[in-house]
Amino acid sequence: MIQSSAFDYINVLDKAADASWLRESVLANNIANATTPEFKRYDVDFQSLLEREMMDSKFNRNLDEKVHNVNLGRLTATSQIDMAAESFSYRLDDNNVDIHTENVELASEQIRYQALTDSISQEFTRMRTAIGN
Repeated sequence: MIQSSAFDYINVLDKAADASWLRESVLANNIANATTPEFKRYDVDFQSLLEREMMDSKFNRNLDEKVHNVNLGRLTATSQIDMAAESFSYRLDDNNVDIHTENVELASEQIRYQALTDSISQEFTRMRTAIGN
């Protein structure tokens, strides 16, 4: 994490990429446990965390101010049991992993991760261009 307002977007993108990487791992674990009796699917919800953090301050007038005022310490994604899916199961053994849904979510998350890392790269390219290097 870089401590300068010039790196605000990069720091937030970095946290988002970390969360995306974690979500890919969690989804892969769900897929690996698709046949484990009584296994409950886990998920990572970084998007809600980021939205709350960016809307936390009522004094932010534009996106730059919102990103600048994000408390990076509170942007730590964790995996947890998917509460929306916890109470039901697709199978008699109480496992609630739908392999097709997990595969679609994993593919989607891989695209998101690629977009985030591309955005980080573009931010550094803009900075190099700005300093004339």
